[in-house]
Amino acid sequence: MASRQMEEIQRKLATLGYPRGANAPAQSLLFAGVERYVLLEWLFFRLLGDKSPFTQQNWQGDSMDRDEEITRIQHLAEIANFLGITSSVDTEAIQGKGSYEERVEMVRLILDLVEASCYSDYPEWSVDEQLAKDMLLLDSIAEKQAQIFSEECKLFPADVQIQSIFPLPDVTELELKLSEHSKKLTNLQQMVQDLASKYAYNPNEDYAETESQLRASLETFLETVRSFNLIYTKEIHPWTHMMEVPQLHGFGPAANRLLEAYNTLLKFLGNLRSLKDSYAAMAVGTESMTDEPSSSVSKIIVECESALTFLNRNLSVLSASVTREQGGLTI
Repeated sequence: MASRQMEEIQRKLATLGYPRGANAPAQSLLFAGVERYVLLEWLFFRLLGDKSPFTQQNWQGDSMDRDEEITRIQHLAEIANFLGITSSVDTEAIQGKGSYEERVEMVRLILDLVEASCYSDYPEWSVDEQLAKDMLLLDSIAEKQAQIFSEECKLFPADVQIQSIFPLPDVTELELKLSEHSKKLTNLQQMVQDLASKYAYNPNEDYAETESQLRASLETFLETVRSFNLIYTKEIHPWTHMMEVPQLHGFGPAANRLLEAYNTLLKFLGNLRSLKDSYAAMAVGTESMTDEPSSSVSKIIVECESALTFLNRNLSVLSASVTREQGGLTI
């Protein structure tokens, strides 16, 4: 990217007629040295024109001692600040500071300014003349201010509807309306307080009823799971060790009911954690209105999880049997 920009810079220098463009290496224009100082001086005085407040120095040769270099850098830094290229008298900017891309960008910016000044309407430009023209423009606007901003000035066509500007209401009228609205608000607040005093409001009422229903449902579910665990421990678990590859058809007609119960219990196991999270979110910031501890439902959920986990730990054989049964039915 930077190399392409340097090619563009060299092309613009040739277009502008820079006398040392053919002999100056591209890299020497970006780093401190005679070539960079000569280029900046040439560009700056192209921008300043004939009525420049700065005197162009006649530096002899391509070599100079340290004092001459410091003087030349200071002179260029003052010109750059005058032109607005730098915000202060920055000698480091003249010598080339920052990254490679930043150095290229500075040279490209100055070149664009010079190129734009070549195609301006008034190539013989000076700061004093431009300031004088700007002042004349401001004076003419000030003299015709009444005409420019008068009501007779037609800014819109005749068919465009212009809304009228209504005058601002009086402060006394606004204060009167504010007083009326304040009275209405006070009356509404009094009505709300009267209603609240007649009816006891319990924000936890719905929560207590829901908690009671949830506890009853979970207790019933826990009893079912425990019963199934008992059946599994006494009947299914011994049967799974009686044969090398147990098959569900050994249960006879009860196999289908066993499959349905197993699938239902697996769904319960998958959704029980969501139920626990939902209850915890519902209970946050709400006080229980029952005499039982607020964590009673949480305890039942934990017991259900424990019972289902115990059941699921021993159902791997049934899972394999379900797969074989479904495969046999498909065939």
